[in-house]
Amino acid sequence: MTDAPEAPQPITTDVAQDARDAHGTNPWRNPDFRRLWVGRLAAVLAIQTQGAALLWQVYDIARRDHPIEQASLYLGLIGLVQFLPLLALTLPAGEMADRLDRKRTVILSILVEGLCAAIFLALALHGSPPLWALLATAALFGAARAFLAPASQAFLPMVVGRAALPRAIAAQSIAFQTGSIAAPALAGLIVGVAVPYAYAVALGLFGVGLFCISTIRTSGKPLRERTPFSARAMFDAVGVGLRYVWNTKVVLGAISLDLVVVLLAGVALLTPIFARDIFHVGAEGFGILRASFGLGALLMAGWLARFPIVRRGGVWMFGAVALFGLSALTFGVSGWGAMTYGWTDLAWVAGVALFLAGAADMISVNIRQTLIQLATPDEMRGRVSSVSMLFIGASNELGEFYTGFAVRILGPIGAALFGGSAAIASVGLWSWLFPGLRKADRLS
Repeated sequence: MTDAPEAPQPITTDVAQDARDAHGTNPWRNPDFRRLWVGRLAAVLAIQTQGAALLWQVYDIARRDHPIEQASLYLGLIGLVQFLPLLALTLPAGEMADRLDRKRTVILSILVEGLCAAIFLALALHGSPPLWALLATAALFGAARAFLAPASQAFLPMVVGRAALPRAIAAQSIAFQTGSIAAPALAGLIVGVAVPYAYAVALGLFGVGLFCISTIRTSGKPLRERTPFSARAMFDAVGVGLRYVWNTKVVLGAISLDLVVVLLAGVALLTPIFARDIFHVGAEGFGILRASFGLGALLMAGWLARFPIVRRGGVWMFGAVALFGLSALTFGVSGWGAMTYGWTDLAWVAGVALFLAGAADMISVNIRQTLIQLATPDEMRGRVSSVSMLFIGASNELGEFYTGFAVRILGPIGAALFGGSAAIASVGLWSWLFPGLRKADRLS
């Protein structure tokens, strides 16, 4: 009588590195990566659909009683209430990602995000919900993202191994940008019918993402030995991560450049204003403008997945940031033409500008993430990723608040023109402050 075959055991981080590297540089050979990719795509589709619907809903409610400049402040508040929990929780969440099971943290975070989608749906079914309730739910969503981001970024190298990491990052970017394209356009069409439908779709997609991540066999337990929790140990560990980023100037320069540029020149928040009150293209046009940025990023991500940048990474990064700023300037000029001369047909120019901005942003993101992951040991990836995500959160969510404030002072056209000019100026300043980043060469 023969023994029954053993049940397959979960892959663990301390014995599986060579097995993962056996897949070579192609992450698609790894079934766990395929599950992770589909799960990320579903989650991004949910987040982007929900976010686009929320922007449109809040701006539409605010415009019933306020002029453009004042209504834009409510859009800024969406970013602020999401940034505050990110600011408070991201660094402790990074320490937890180096101490606790990363996969389990990702699953719990997606569960909370799905709960937020259900709350948004219930509020939308109310008809005209109070703005404070929408903002409070957005704050809870920001708290969930604070834990999701460092855990998911630190989990990726555990799934694919060292050799496939650059291509895996590009492939993950394809998932993100596919969601960035499809979701805003889909949300624009759905919102034109009824806002609750968009939140219902988001809720279903969170369920798909949760299922895919739950079926991954790779263990999410980090190599670092698990120790009992203590506040002092947590703060000491966070301090180690901060010092590592500060002393690694290439990493510091890459993430701080992203912070400054997206903070000043992030024009995504302006799309509902341009669609509704400048180009007069309605919810459908809003969806197309939002999707244009993602389309450019998606096509570039597909190119980078097939032909990754492996040399002269610093030069590529600074060139991409300059193109991003120029695209933001062009976006503002198209709006100026529509406002000044009534050339509303310039909406297509705004779409092309956003397309180019998305392609440029993807180059910058790909280089930054590759630099961070390759330069960071596994036992510190959670903390370093949390610092990176804190910078990104500041540039995105706090950037939305800044943009709303800038619109209040400069108007939507002036905010876009100022942001694009500032992004171009940042290229020269950062190339002087961080010469090591400018000279960064190999990305493998």
